[in-house]
Amino acid sequence: MTVRPAREGKFEFSVPVVIVGAGSCGLVAALAARDSGAEVLVLERDANPTGSTSLSAGLIPAAGTRFQREKGIDDSPEIFAADLSAKAKGKSDPAIVKAVAEASGQTIDWLADRHGVELHLVEGFYYPGHSRLRMHGPKNQTGAELEQSLLAAAECADIDIITGASVEDLYAKDDGTIVGVGFRRPNGEVETVGCDALVLACNGFGGNRAMVAKFIPEMAEAEYCGHASNTGDAMNWGEALGVELADMGSYQGHGSVAYPHGLPLTWAVMTQGGIQVNLNGERFANEMRGYSEHAEEVIKQPGHLAWNIYDERCEKPALAFHDYREIIKLGAIKRAETIDELAALTDLPVQALKRTMDEVKSYGAGDKPDPLGRDFTKQPPLSAPYLAAKVNGALFHTQGGLVIDTETRVLKADGTPLPNLFAGGGAARGLSGPSSWGYVSGNGLLSATVLGRLAGLAAARLLTTSI
Repeated sequence: MTVRPAREGKFEFSVPVVIVGAGSCGLVAALAARDSGAEVLVLERDANPTGSTSLSAGLIPAAGTRFQREKGIDDSPEIFAADLSAKAKGKSDPAIVKAVAEASGQTIDWLADRHGVELHLVEGFYYPGHSRLRMHGPKNQTGAELEQSLLAAAECADIDIITGASVEDLYAKDDGTIVGVGFRRPNGEVETVGCDALVLACNGFGGNRAMVAKFIPEMAEAEYCGHASNTGDAMNWGEALGVELADMGSYQGHGSVAYPHGLPLTWAVMTQGGIQVNLNGERFANEMRGYSEHAEEVIKQPGHLAWNIYDERCEKPALAFHDYREIIKLGAIKRAETIDELAALTDLPVQALKRTMDEVKSYGAGDKPDPLGRDFTKQPPLSAPYLAAKVNGALFHTQGGLVIDTETRVLKADGTPLPNLFAGGGAARGLSGPSSWGYVSGNGLLSATVLGRLAGLAAARLLTTSI
C-alpha cells in the first residue's frame, strides 16, 4: 500500500467521490454523498461486500430517534455523549463524541425513512455503558441483514460499486491532495480512477497480525473474529501522508464467543444475571464491566476458556438474535436441572461450581458484597433449568486510526486537514479512548454509520465549494 506522486497517475476515468470499502461506513457515505447530488464510486476488495458489518450483531446506538419517541424513551444527544465519555473515562476526542452523538438520531431516521433500511429499537435489557434503550438494528439483529439492506439502498440510489477491486495506491500532490487511486483486480490487472474527494471506509487493522502485536500486544494471540481484509491500509496510507494516528491500542474484544463455533453469544445473558466461570468453576472478573474488556480476562484463564452460566429468564432477550439461535442449533447450549448435572455436562468441578453458585446467590440476597464489584441485587437469582455455553475471548475490530475533525477530514500531525481526504468507521480514530475498556456496545457501527454519513456529506460539500 503506497502513496504515489500525482504526476504518475494516468487515470482511465474520473469520479467526483471515490469511497474505499463497501461495508456500512462506505455504503452510508455513498448514500449521503449521492443524496447531496454527487456522483459516487465505491471500490470493494471482496467479490461480495460483507466487511466487519456482516460479522456484527447489526446494532447501532443512537439518541433522539423517532423509534425512541414512539416508545416514550427519554434520551438526548447530551445524555448519549455523557455515556460515551464516561465509558472511555474522558479519554476520547470530546468534539468527535459530541458530533457523533448529535448526528446519531438523524442518521437512524434518515436511513429508515429516506432509504428504507428496516430498523427497530431493541428492548428488554440495557447493554453495559448505556443508560437508555438506544440500540437500533434489523429484525433478526444480524450485521449481514444490515449490510444487505444497505446494499439494496445503494442499488436503489444508482450507486456504482466495483467489487474485486483492491485499492493499493493513492496518488497525491505535494500538499496531500488526493487526485486518484489505483486498484488491483483478482487477475492481477491494475486499474486507476481519478477523484475530487476520497473517503477511506476500509476499517482497521485487526486482520494484520504484525500491527496487532505492535499496538495491542495483549490480543496478539487472541482468536480474530473480524474481517480478514482489515489489514491497516488506511493507517499505512495515512502515515505516508504525514497523518496523525491516535488510540491505536483501542479495540473491541468480545468475552463471549461460543467455542469452537466462533459465533458471538450475546452479552444480554450476562446483563440479565448470568455469570462466567473458568474451567476451575470460579468467577474471575466483574461481568458488568463490558464484554469488550472481558475478552482479555477470558484469555487469561486456564485454556483461554470460560463457561457462561445463566437460566431461561436470562435467555429470553438472547432468542431475538440470529447468532444465538444458530448456537442453539449447533448444540452449544447445555441445559441442566441441577448444579450436579450442570457440572457433569460442562466437566466443571462440582464442589467449586456449587460454591460459586452459592456465593452469587448470597450476593444477590445482599448478605455480602461481591469482591469483584458486581451488584447482583438488581436481578432475580439464577434458577433451574440452568443453561451453559463454553466461550473464549476474541478480537473483533480495532478502534484506533486516523485522526479526523468533526467533518471527518483527515488531519496531519500539525492539526491541519488534508484538502480532500475523509475517513470514518475503523479507518478513523474511534470513540472508545485508548484501550478496550472504553468500548460501549455498538461503538463500531456507530462510528461506521454516523461518521460515514458525515464523510459523504462533507465530500459532496467540498465539490460544491470548489467549483
